[in-house]
Amino acid sequence: MLSPKLLTAFNDQIKHELESAYLYAAMNAWFKSENFDGMAHWMEVQTKEEINHARKFFDHIFERGDVVELQPINILAKKWASPLDAFKAAYEHEQFVTGKINDLMTMAIADKDYAAQEFLNWFVAEQVEEEDSTLKIVQLLKRIGDHGQALVMIDRELGKRE
Repeated sequence: MLSPKLLTAFNDQIKHELESAYLYAAMNAWFKSENFDGMAHWMEVQTKEEINHARKFFDHIFERGDVVELQPINILAKKWASPLDAFKAAYEHEQFVTGKINDLMTMAIADKDYAAQEFLNWFVAEQVEEEDSTLKIVQLLKRIGDHGQALVMIDRELGKRE
């Protein structure tokens, strides 16, 4: 079983992961409304990843003999001024999630909960990837600015995400 403090934090993390999914679903919808179908697709894939992350926490809690307590999620945003603003928001959100994962690892270490540490190691590595991918897109969008042809090209490229 998880310590009461770690169990509460893991349940909180399910909420954060589902809020991430909801944020990316909102970005998907916004990109579609702006006719950036490739960027919308990228966010659709990201939405599914975040739901999977929540599911991993969900399953781990039950595997440890504890109970999941789902919480209400917040609507983080619905609109952005530009693709760059949306991806900046995604990058900042990934930094927030990284901080939460790091906090969980700190708690697991303090609790000497080696199973939780092993479980969280995957998320530590995953967050490096999540931050890297969103930051690269932010950097590309900053470089291209408002150049229409370049936006079309990056939109097509992001639509290839599997």
